[in-house]
Amino acid sequence: MKPSTFGYSRPESLEEALTTLDSLGTDGKVLAGGQSLLPIMSMRLAAPQHLVDINRLAELAYVRVADGQVRVGALARHAAVLRDPDAAAAQPLLGQGLQMVAHATIRNRGTTVGSIVHADPSGEMTAVLALLGGTVRVATAAGEREVAAEDFFLGPMESAVAPGELAVEASFPVLDPAAGTAFVEVARRHGDYAVCGVAAHVQLGPDGAISSARAAYLSVSATPVVLDLSEACGADGSGDVAGFVGDNLDPDPDIHATADYRRQLAVVLTRRALAQAHKAARERNAA
Repeated sequence: MKPSTFGYSRPESLEEALTTLDSLGTDGKVLAGGQSLLPIMSMRLAAPQHLVDINRLAELAYVRVADGQVRVGALARHAAVLRDPDAAAAQPLLGQGLQMVAHATIRNRGTTVGSIVHADPSGEMTAVLALLGGTVRVATAAGEREVAAEDFFLGPMESAVAPGELAVEASFPVLDPAAGTAFVEVARRHGDYAVCGVAAHVQLGPDGAISSARAAYLSVSATPVVLDLSEACGADGSGDVAGFVGDNLDPDPDIHATADYRRQLAVVLTRRALAQAHKAARERNAA
């Protein structure tokens, strides 16, 4: 299929982009990487009246580590974030999640901020932002605002970015030296959306025991789900995590998996992700 008719603008500056979006209101839609938007337009699942192409805004194609944050601009491609050595050292979960995103061709064009704004509950970067408690900086012609991850995802394919706004940056906190992360998922085929995925974060205390453990889940609900597993995990990671996850997740069934199967996957993947994150935390803490 082909998309319905739409208008098109290609601003040369951020100011021009924000002015254009402000004038369009609900009729405008931002085009960055287009790896999510263009397919759903072609299938007539979305029919924006006007696209605002921001690909000439080179000032937004950055990855920076500063002030305890990894900051990713709106035009930074997945591949650029993935291969950035400073970002990888500062927050390993970014690279661990990005390795799971589709295929290299998609990662070369798709943008990390665009993926987050798309708010697909099966998207890896939505889970990463939610687990780390990151933020998204949103700009309008009138000013800017910061939106916390817990307030950003409103529903499936629905984020807190309002008409006339542009998400210009996503920020992820730098990983503590005594913490570790991991990302695991199961998909029917390599590059497909995950049937279930788990991102895990383990923090060690001064005595080397686990002081906190958290996990974020994708493809189980309408928005990313984050569970605090600290009590269930225990100080050495030997607690009844399986029982806690099984009791606290209510996965959505679909054509790919029943709710029970998805819940069981979540249990197995949680164990695996926590073990990997715990190992990484011990290694970082000993370094």
